[in-house]
Amino acid sequence: MRRLLRTGIPIVQCAVAAGLAWLIARQVVGHPQPFFAPIAGVIALGVSLGQRLRRALELVAGVSVGVGVGDVLISVIGTGPWQIALVVALAMGTAVLLDAGGVIVMQAASSSVLVATLLPPATAGGLNRMVDAAIGGLVGLIVAALLPQNPLAVAHRHGRVVLGELADALRGVSAAMAGEDVEAASDVLARARRSQRSVEELRSALATGSEIARFAPIRWHRRADLERYQTASSPVDRALRNTRVLARRALAALRDHERVPRPLPGMLEELAGAVVLLRDELADGAEPVRAREAARAVARRTTVRLLSETDFSMQVVVLQIRSIAVDLLQATGLDRSEALEALPSLHPEQE
Repeated sequence: MRRLLRTGIPIVQCAVAAGLAWLIARQVVGHPQPFFAPIAGVIALGVSLGQRLRRALELVAGVSVGVGVGDVLISVIGTGPWQIALVVALAMGTAVLLDAGGVIVMQAASSSVLVATLLPPATAGGLNRMVDAAIGGLVGLIVAALLPQNPLAVAHRHGRVVLGELADALRGVSAAMAGEDVEAASDVLARARRSQRSVEELRSALATGSEIARFAPIRWHRRADLERYQTASSPVDRALRNTRVLARRALAALRDHERVPRPLPGMLEELAGAVVLLRDELADGAEPVRAREAARAVARRTTVRLLSETDFSMQVVVLQIRSIAVDLLQATGLDRSEALEALPSLHPEQE
């Protein structure tokens, strides 16, 4: 039921586009059996969303290539198994030369098969199918613009997952270090290594949301909120990568029985709290000011004195805390130079 609710608007979009495309192709253009118009409308939209304009153009181009190659060859060599194989191979090869997109290649193949088996070359079926494809693709784009999904809904859902995984990893390392628990540190590292897929899903969701906000007038007011997510996405990705490094060095330190400096577990907890604040402020559409201050407070405590109190692996942990703090400051909207200003110098005597 949750999956159905999340895809409710795309399903409605596809259904409306299919019905309208059929109606326009049959009643307005006058095609007696415009079966490809609703198919084109659904393919141009796609339940998964993303790159609709490109998909629609690939659809029309693929149909045109398939119909063109099929009409020319079948009128010369006739129909049969080897003729169909040849037509499909040539249509797909032509489509690949034009563009590597999957839609254009597969539509060229399927259209050439239909021409070779169902639509005699002497009829106007091939031309009608090209027109139907154009109608369906155009209707799909119009429906997407007039009945858009909320671009922030998907961004919120995937953003919560990614930031939740980051906060959990930081808390897990903190607890493992506080309890000097090697097994717990190993479990945290294993979970953190599986987090990259969530980051890729967030990037895909933001690409989809940006497309919706760009083409749908009623969603233009969401652009600023989406930009905050886009600003945060790359630094959060880096923070997750740095957290995996941190977890690996923390595990090595615990295995080597290195002493854990007293402030480190608390600093990791505070970083996790900054991540939670960032998640909540992005979800509320607010400037992440509280998350910025929380990350800055941790950064200021990563001093050279703290480094001097640790052995090698724990020194790496401290340096990774500095890197993660900088990543989070950039995720709140600061540029790199502004984020680095929050770090205390590691060479105070030179200053």
